[in-house]
Amino acid sequence: MKKINDTLKRLAGNQDFKKRYEMQRAETLQHPDIKAFLEENKDQLSPEIIERSLIKLYEYSKLSKECNKCPSLEGCINFMQGYHPELVIERGMIDIKYDKCPRKEIYDEKRKNEKLIQSLYVPKDILHATFDSVYNDDDKRIDAVNKALYYCMNYKEGSNQKGFYLYGKFGVGKSYLLGAIANELAAKKVSSMIVYVPELFRELKSSIADSTLNEKLDAIRSAPVLMFDDIGAETMSSWTRDEILGPILQYRMLEKLPTFFTSNFDFTGLEHHLSYSQRGEEEKMKARRIMERIKYLTEPVLVDGPNRRG
Repeated sequence: MKKINDTLKRLAGNQDFKKRYEMQRAETLQHPDIKAFLEENKDQLSPEIIERSLIKLYEYSKLSKECNKCPSLEGCINFMQGYHPELVIERGMIDIKYDKCPRKEIYDEKRKNEKLIQSLYVPKDILHATFDSVYNDDDKRIDAVNKALYYCMNYKEGSNQKGFYLYGKFGVGKSYLLGAIANELAAKKVSSMIVYVPELFRELKSSIADSTLNEKLDAIRSAPVLMFDDIGAETMSSWTRDEILGPILQYRMLEKLPTFFTSNFDFTGLEHHLSYSQRGEEEKMKARRIMERIKYLTEPVLVDGPNRRG
């Protein structure tokens, strides 16, 4: 201990050390977030407390807040990856507490939902879709791509923006465009849930037996952005239409939550599909109710072009 004290005394007497210390001290205290914190808590902070807390303040100034210095969750520069700092006053000193950053919250939410809902799993190319790769394609779907990109650029939480009903022939890239939208929103720290509709309905039906149906339904209907991939490809039953799809869409209408669809059907074709249950029963009025909700939630957008799977 004596050796450390001797070292500190020698450093304190070193002019270069003093100069560097004062420069760092001034830089730390001029940090916008630190200045705001000191001003907000000036009644509790004496010059002595601030001086004794300089190491913590300096540490805070070098960390990433709200992911502002991190390229990704994996590239988080903070000591506790996925957690960002907040200045607090505890026991008469300034300290740092850590909470989950926005990216970590989205990551944890997705992992939780993936464990709960198996139909969230979609092809890897969709999960990694980007607008850059979409734009390098042919011009036939350029209008759809431009609309999707404009939506992402202007997305604001709670703004009641309509989602898209992306329709077109088999294999034209509707699902891929859906993935590009999800990834672009994720870059803005907005969580999306993509569900493959035929598998979703099968899974929810089997969930009655293990009593997880309500939990799954709650996770789906309350997703910040919900994306139904390939609606119309499922075998429709009155139960899935009226007890599953209808209540989910009704909830999202009331809560003004963005909702997207992809389908091989246009609105007319989907309404016809929804009108007939697997037993062959025709229920046009119930189908029309579902379509009214879909039309309220979305803008129809044609995705054209050649079959990319052929």
